[in-house]
Amino acid sequence: MNIIAPRPDRRPHAVVIGSGFGGLAAAVRLGARGYRVTVLERLGQLGGRARVFRQDGFTFDAGPTIVTAPQLFEELWTLCGRRMADDVTLRAMTPFYRLRFDDGTTFDVSGDEAAMRTEVARLSPGDVEGYERFMCLSAELCRLGFEELGDASFASLADMARVVPGLVRFGAWRSVYAAVARHMKDERLRTAFSFHPLLIGGDPFRASAIYALIPHLERRWGVHWAMGGTGRLVDGLAGLIGSQAGSIRLHADVAAILAEGGRARGVRLASGETIPAEIVVSNADSAWTYRALLGAEPRRRWTDRKLDRSSSSMGLFVWYFGTKKRFEDVGHHTILLGPRYRGLLRDIFRRKVLAPDVSLYLHRPTASDPAMAPSGCDAFYVLAPVPNLQGEIDWRVAAEPLRRRIAQRLHETVLPGFEAEIVTSRMLTPVDFRDDLLAWRGSGFGLEPVLTQSAWFRPHNRSEELEGLYLVGAGTHPGAGLPGVLSSARVLDRLVPHAHALA
Repeated sequence: MNIIAPRPDRRPHAVVIGSGFGGLAAAVRLGARGYRVTVLERLGQLGGRARVFRQDGFTFDAGPTIVTAPQLFEELWTLCGRRMADDVTLRAMTPFYRLRFDDGTTFDVSGDEAAMRTEVARLSPGDVEGYERFMCLSAELCRLGFEELGDASFASLADMARVVPGLVRFGAWRSVYAAVARHMKDERLRTAFSFHPLLIGGDPFRASAIYALIPHLERRWGVHWAMGGTGRLVDGLAGLIGSQAGSIRLHADVAAILAEGGRARGVRLASGETIPAEIVVSNADSAWTYRALLGAEPRRRWTDRKLDRSSSSMGLFVWYFGTKKRFEDVGHHTILLGPRYRGLLRDIFRRKVLAPDVSLYLHRPTASDPAMAPSGCDAFYVLAPVPNLQGEIDWRVAAEPLRRRIAQRLHETVLPGFEAEIVTSRMLTPVDFRDDLLAWRGSGFGLEPVLTQSAWFRPHNRSEELEGLYLVGAGTHPGAGLPGVLSSARVLDRLVPHAHALA
């Protein structure tokens, strides 16, 4: 009997460190460019910040909960000759979310232009024209900052110089809050249209006005929920990698990026195993990549001193809980604003102290997707922005009192009596982000998105330190948020040579 041995896979090898959305998207794109891809994940499940907790019959998405710019996901399926709709069902949210101000006033944000004008007029009739001017500005910023620059490489200062006139024209040196305040006078509206940098780890009073693009991005492409949870997107991308004959390894803790002659040559695992590769892509935190994974390799730009002087995004306190009854009056996405806006953000980002008051994002996925909980039950997660670990808060002591303050706030506002209905619960603090996700300073979103840490000033997608090393994810260009991390992988199409050039 003749036995035919399988043909060895001679495609150039690309190793991807980390399986967040940036890493998974990078793996798909590299596979489409002819590489044999191996994804290495140190935890026991895929997803990074987008991992999933399953507990007592409830499903909790650990991190991202909304999908904007869904075409970036669609493109990955198209690269594999498949349709995203065959694997994942997206449901458009209407409204996108509800804001509840401290005085009890609510404001529903949607993609319906007439409805939005009505909502603005209900709060402040004199601000309708200013709102429309702001949305025109947001559209221009979206065109520049997302559509034109989102997948630009910024590999040289010349790339940055080309966009400076546009940044100047649209006042990118201003903060998002300042850009909004130029057009609207009502403080509630100023809050409603300036809070968005918090979704990517930024302080609205410090983040560049370029991030005022988010309201138009939401209006143009909508806000969506992936039925079954964000984990369905993770599973779908893993399936695409498998269809390309790529491989995924869990519990594969990368200890070092191997280098020779100024070029990345593969990785070494904590177990001692070495994995050679022609291309290494790090979806790990960019500061962790440079401080921990390059080891003794000399660094010219991202030295420890430079990273120590950088500013990181805030930390996150997240409480996941399930109730044995449903709270039908609560929508899918609710933002509960506290009595202070500027002062609370100053405490979080500058003073780095745990404030006595809170502003919260409340996520109730079972409003749209009852399968996320047992029948007749509700799944929730509530997120509070908090200082990162530079604040020197002892979370072993502070976590439970903060949870109680959050519970009291929820009871007083939208979930009266809910604590008596809780049947399952868990918490994450910045310490968990540091220990589980290797997030430097326990930050939720990598480096803070200020102008001096954006575009060319952010860690480059093609590493300045090693040839053959590339970065994707929240810590590199263009930044955090699903559109940002997916775009960071898209940049690789401009930078990484096709596999046949290396074969």
